[in-house]
Parts: sequence; structure tokens; C-alpha cells
Amino acid sequence: MRQRDRRWWRAERGGSVRPVRGRTRGSGNTERVLSRPLPRLFSSCGPAFQNHTSLADPAIVVAALHRFGARPVIMAAAGLWRVPLLGRALAREGHIPVVRGDRRAAAALDIAAEALEQGRLVLIYAEGGLPRRRDAAEAAPGTFRSGLARLSERTGAPVIPVGQAGARRITSGSTAKQLVGLVTAPLRRPDLHVHVGTPLELTGDRAVRTAQARTAVTNAWRTAAAHLREPAALTA
Repeated sequence: MRQRDRRWWRAERGGSVRPVRGRTRGSGNTERVLSRPLPRLFSSCGPAFQNHTSLADPAIVVAALHRFGARPVIMAAAGLWRVPLLGRALAREGHIPVVRGDRRAAAALDIAAEALEQGRLVLIYAEGGLPRRRDAAEAAPGTFRSGLARLSERTGAPVIPVGQAGARRITSGSTAKQLVGLVTAPLRRPDLHVHVGTPLELTGDRAVRTAQARTAVTNAWRTAAAHLREPAALTA
């Protein structure tokens, strides 16, 4: 007898994640980006960066990357290290705290550059925060901060855009609504999609590099959102 998959999501080759028995199919895409398998791709490029829409999307994207053979080092707000249990887990796994608006932010880039030199994948949330809206709908990525462009300038390596859609169907809105959404997600099995885009080399000055990166992750997000038939994907 075939063992039932107890996860309510499933990662698929080609950069997609979908729920088990969900309404939306995966892309069916078997693309090997730059003609290389994804694990080797991640170790030979620079940082990956994703759109950030929900408290749930880091776990979704990291789970997908794990399935594709990558264990990313995450650059995240330093305040998370003060959360009991979570902070210790982040420190144990070697993730990188970022103190925004402080000179210590430069030290975080130093640590990220060292991780890249060691062949590790660094995952960046280039928007630097979550959207303020409370609805569960998708929307294009917001304004990017300069950290990704600065890291690109230092390493010269191609960057990897990652687009995710559906995370706000798990957690969005008020604190109470987010808790309810998280608890009921295994029962609701909301449709999710993660798309790993083609690596690109950022060029030009810092502002131009930042704009190039935002366009790339918007395209990756649009691909993911289109698989969920999100109206915003057609207008972004």
C-alpha cells in the first residue's frame, strides 16, 4: 500500500510547490536553469532573493529550497533573535541577523559574503519588511532596499530571483486572523506556488541594480501567482 504523504504541500521539480490534493496543479516545468541541476546552480551563484508577503512565506520557500537540495542561510530582522525558541533556532542554524538603520547592517553583509564564498546559498528579503495591507490577495513586490545590490557589487556573482504566491492565504490580517489561518492551514490546504527564476547578473550603479532585481523577482512572483490564477498577476 502506498504511504500517504502527510505534508499538505509538495515541492516539484522546476521550482514549484503545490498542496497535496490542492486545486491548482504545479507548473509541470522541468526546466534546468542555465542547463544545470538546481543544487549545483545554488552553490555556483550568488544570493537568492524573494518577495515577502506573509509571516508564512519564509517557511514555504525554505521548505521548497530544501527539497531542491539547498539549505539557505537567511538574512532576517535582528528582532527575531529575541523571540524565545525561534532566536535560538536561528542562531543554531547560522542565519544572519540584520540590524536595519544601524552601522551593524554592514557587518551582516560581511557575514553573507563569507557564506557565499563557502558555497552556501544566502536568502535575502530585499523589501525589508511585510506589506501593511490586511487582505489575503496577491500584489506585486514593493520597493527594494539596497542590501542585495551592495552584496552583488561585492561578490560579482549572479543572483537568483525567487517568487512565491499563496502565503497570505495562510497568514494575513490581524494577529488573531493569522493565528487562526496558521492553525487551520492543514485542513484548508491553501494553494501555494514557488518559482525559481533564471539567475541574472546585476549591472550598473546601485540604484540600477536594485531596479533590475525588483523586476526579476516581480517576474518570478507573477509566474507563481499566475499558477494560482491570481488577478494581480495579470496586471502587475
